[in-house]
Amino acid sequence: MCQEYADDILEYLRQMEMEVKRRPLADYIEKVQRDVSVNMRSVLVDWLVEVAEEYKLLPDALYLTVSYIDRYLSLNVISRQRLQLLGVSSMLIASKYEEISPPHTEDFCYITDNTYTKQDVVKMEADVLKTLKFEMGSPTVKTFVRRFARLAQEDYKTPNLQLEFLSYYLAELSLLEYSCVKFLPSLVAASVTFLSRFMIKPESHPWNLPLEQLSGYKASDLKECVEILHDLQSSRRCGNLVAIREKYNQHKFKCVSGLSSPSVIPATFFEDV
Repeated sequence: MCQEYADDILEYLRQMEMEVKRRPLADYIEKVQRDVSVNMRSVLVDWLVEVAEEYKLLPDALYLTVSYIDRYLSLNVISRQRLQLLGVSSMLIASKYEEISPPHTEDFCYITDNTYTKQDVVKMEADVLKTLKFEMGSPTVKTFVRRFARLAQEDYKTPNLQLEFLSYYLAELSLLEYSCVKFLPSLVAASVTFLSRFMIKPESHPWNLPLEQLSGYKASDLKECVEILHDLQSSRRCGNLVAIREKYNQHKFKCVSGLSSPSVIPATFFEDV
């Protein structure tokens, strides 16, 4: 939409996503946490997707919420009883950052069946803000997917909404998966674009030179992340968590969560173009 500045903006975002202060530890559950497991994180994110739907929050608020959770847990030990509190407090902050009319603190207490008081949420909110040193604005997977999805459709005769919604669906699935935390948001977004194009046209090579130049990634760079996303899409990972699958099974999203994918991605597609 701002073509004259688009490349500069993308370069700025790429530099920002690599700043250490905006990155979670890739192995914080093993290194930092004692009472929180990988599965607990996935269940929390799945539930937060439902909360975001309930309060009609922007997708950007959901992505920032998960980013705050991962960054906070990289620096603070927390008990499993307080994990949900961290989730709603992070979503409250993200809502204030992204929304014109964010939900009230009481709304987030209510959604937990009043497990936590307003004072609990406000105290945790302050703790998250201090831990993250008020660095609340960070590029997320959604930031880059928007840009990549536009270019990914340029070799289609008409805009392909199915491809766009599929990209958003796969991007949200990546939030569930702890092993995606180690990847930069731009790499996850590029992998999402790769897999979306493969699912729509399985016979065609999903990567091309314009996408490589825009994203900064070769097909070979994406292999590990694409295979994780493929497992998520095929329910081989987090198959018991259904909030995102149900969300994207609506007609307004062209029911993209119901699309199937070939069980194997040809190895030749990961050879550099």
